[in-house]
Amino acid sequence: MSNASVRSARGRIVRGAITALLVVGTVSACDKGDEPEPSPGTVHSTAPSNPVGVPDLGTVEEIAGGIDVPWGLALLPGGDALVAERDSGRILRIRPGQAPEQVYQVPGVVARGEGGLLGLALSPRYDENPYVYAYFTAEDDNRIVRFRPAGQPEVIFDGIDKAGNHNGGRIAFGPDGMLYVGTGDAGQSSLSQDPASPNGKILRLTPEGRPAPGNPTPGSPVYSLGHRNVQGLAWDRAGRLFAAEFGQNRFDEVNLIEPGRNYGWPAVEGMGGTDRGYTEPLTTWTTDEASPSGIAIAGDTMYVAALRGERLWIVPLHDRTVGRSRDVLHGNYGRLRTVLVAPDGALWLTTSNTDGRGDPGPNDDRILRFPAR
Repeated sequence: MSNASVRSARGRIVRGAITALLVVGTVSACDKGDEPEPSPGTVHSTAPSNPVGVPDLGTVEEIAGGIDVPWGLALLPGGDALVAERDSGRILRIRPGQAPEQVYQVPGVVARGEGGLLGLALSPRYDENPYVYAYFTAEDDNRIVRFRPAGQPEVIFDGIDKAGNHNGGRIAFGPDGMLYVGTGDAGQSSLSQDPASPNGKILRLTPEGRPAPGNPTPGSPVYSLGHRNVQGLAWDRAGRLFAAEFGQNRFDEVNLIEPGRNYGWPAVEGMGGTDRGYTEPLTTWTTDEASPSGIAIAGDTMYVAALRGERLWIVPLHDRTVGRSRDVLHGNYGRLRTVLVAPDGALWLTTSNTDGRGDPGPNDDRILRFPAR
């Protein structure tokens, strides 16, 4: 990839007022078995959770409410979390039983349409090098910054085209310690097939924002291409990467991501591209059923948060195939954006009813927790 096409800015500083951030933590997955069908029941205190149990989707705890379009979520040890507010550019610390506390204001966030402050990730070596990473929409592009507690944010990667939609935005560190980035085509579908563009791709970067060693094309940040709008990234216990992707009018997808593979957009939406050299998705849903954003994996089960579908999909994983998926929580909480599994086995879920496309209820948007039993 040419330097003119993708500006991997190193050491550039974004000026602005910021607030001290005091966070520690890492995130790990847990093993689990078959899920029970959810039943009604709400609790009002943080319940114990079994790290090797199964999330009890019939017992929901509202950890926080009144959040302005929660998007990125990073889980911390001790039961706390960081959440990014898309439109305000604030990062809040969420403590069960306490009001959300602003701990950072990301300067330069331009929130229009689906753009704003999006994904969050913690350095995999946070105890030694306490960086928080954020993907956000700026005046001219989408970009990734990192910052230490009480420090100024440093742009590590920029030049990702932005638009009112198809902005991607999910970031996550993989088991290899590299930073993976899901981007959208910014409404320009041809960019997804352009190897010189970071749009419509999954990128793989070093923690400093450079193209990671071992990428399919040396010197390029592109890990896979042919994507429309990737907003979900998760790894299973074998270290395989899965991604959730928005379709256009027909089919949303979950893909098993392998380096250098082409996933077909815009030539194909959903199944049917193998005869043209494209990689087939593992599973698809209609856009009314899903519009998937965040995904999480625990053991051999994948959880997929659906926005337009207003439900949580549960997908059994079997080697290179998936079992029959089923949906739960349909219509219970409205639009669902981000799902994560905490070290204690609990499932965390964010709603997205204040994003301009939902029907906000009392105390929306909310951070929900389902303890594991």
